Amino acid sequence: MQLPETWKPLRISGSLPVMAPELTIPHGGSLIELLADRDRAGELKKLCGQWPSWNLNSGQICDVELLMCGGYSPLSGFMTQSERKSVLDTRRLQDGTFWPVPITLDLPGKVAQGLESENPLVLRDLEGVAIAVLHVEEVFRPDDRADKWCAGGRLEGIQPIQHYDFTDLRHTPAEVRLRIEQSDWRRLAGCQPRGVIHRAEQEFTHKTVRKLDAGLLIAPAVGLPVAGEADHYTRVRCLQAAQQKYPEGRATLCLLPLDEARAEDPLLRAIVMKNYGCSHLFAEEDFQNLREHQKDTGVEPVRFERKEPAPPPTIAQLKEHLGRDRVIDTRQSFPEVIHELKRTYPPRDRQGFTVFFTGLPSAGKSTVANVLLVKLMELGFLPVTLLDGDIVRRHLSSELGFSREHRDINIRRIGFVASEITKNGGIAICAPIAPYESVRGEVRDMIAPRGGFVLVHVSTPLSTCETRDRKGLYAKAREGLIKEYTGISDPYEEPRNADLTIDTSAMTPEACADLVIAHLQEQGYIQPRRD
Repeated sequence: MQLPETWKPLRISGSLPVMAPELTIPHGGSLIELLADRDRAGELKKLCGQWPSWNLNSGQICDVELLMCGGYSPLSGFMTQSERKSVLDTRRLQDGTFWPVPITLDLPGKVAQGLESENPLVLRDLEGVAIAVLHVEEVFRPDDRADKWCAGGRLEGIQPIQHYDFTDLRHTPAEVRLRIEQSDWRRLAGCQPRGVIHRAEQEFTHKTVRKLDAGLLIAPAVGLPVAGEADHYTRVRCLQAAQQKYPEGRATLCLLPLDEARAEDPLLRAIVMKNYGCSHLFAEEDFQNLREHQKDTGVEPVRFERKEPAPPPTIAQLKEHLGRDRVIDTRQSFPEVIHELKRTYPPRDRQGFTVFFTGLPSAGKSTVANVLLVKLMELGFLPVTLLDGDIVRRHLSSELGFSREHRDINIRRIGFVASEITKNGGIAICAPIAPYESVRGEVRDMIAPRGGFVLVHVSTPLSTCETRDRKGLYAKAREGLIKEYTGISDPYEEPRNADLTIDTSAMTPEACADLVIAHLQEQGYIQPRRD
């Protein structure tokens, strides 16, 4: 095996004896890599068109990648029913090897019931590319839920998972182990940061690995990045910056293809890190659990000792701090890390944002939204787009009706467009009815990671809305001529977490828009105009 170009062997002084590294034995005794050789992979590709296939979700792709590269050693595929039961009952595989959680391939009932034992199932990635074949040994229902089934059996990898992000940081366990063999370390300690490495973490881990005469493997569990999600890329760039603070060659950064849900189990993380060559693992809240199972996992936990009582700030906290244009103390974090964070999270007045109005029909949402549009364009900070409910219905959702399902689809479409506008530094003003709390929450979650989100409840009373109804729709709804009309025959769920509430029966549209402007200024999204 050849090392990547970025992993050149370290120079070792000729005057000192070189001790052989104490490589940790893979879990179960050997590294089980399930990627077929070129000839066999070619055979499998030719046969894939004859076999049923399943498009894996992002978590399942991570499982397949760890199976193929040996990160899940000694597993040779997805667990059968008896293997799953053994793990659940005893936390051990059927041969007695410790294993903390079942690794199963979940399938919908319609797909699973069409499979037969001993027949192959082609596993495809999100784009439909065949990446592996599961030689199905068993199809079973793990519980009484009708639509949850599992397929278990031996896995053969056709080709490695294709990554386009940070390709020079994606290493297999075998590659990491070769790096250890060609280094002057005696062992390898693992660190799995959930966020950013700050000064305290760097200083403690560096001091500890020197005592252990070890190298440091910085291996964040990253799974598959979500399209358009900035945090993944920012986090990795920050870790790259922190890696440079260790002496040359002492720390290696490797992105671990472990899904977020799987990464919640510290014992599974320990086993994966062991397969990557780690004999020690830094831990904080999981330390006691890892210590109790040290003999089972074969990995010794190292308790992270913090000088300060408070934990380091998360990326979300740093984003809020930077959004307010507050200075981050360089005694807490490295200037290079702060620089990377600032690239992604500029002050709020340089971020895009969405103002999302919700309220009953004829509450005044569109009128206030139009006034706000004019005022923001007059201020001239950022480009502004109005997504009015009626306009969106005409141009984006003309095929939809007014059932709850179709209303939710319409609001999600508005949220998606607004999130793209916000992500690219613009202002989106949305003015639908959006009567349901759950889908409004989805829209907030869709937009907030990409910029600002302000929910404005237009709380105009129903009686006032009815008197303003020029089309007579409320009256028709009360007569039963219109079904599923919000406020009459269909509910309006008032927001529980509105950022601002306005009542157009008590204020002019201009005064309401001024309240929104004042709130945006108070939150730092726009700066007061200086004439």
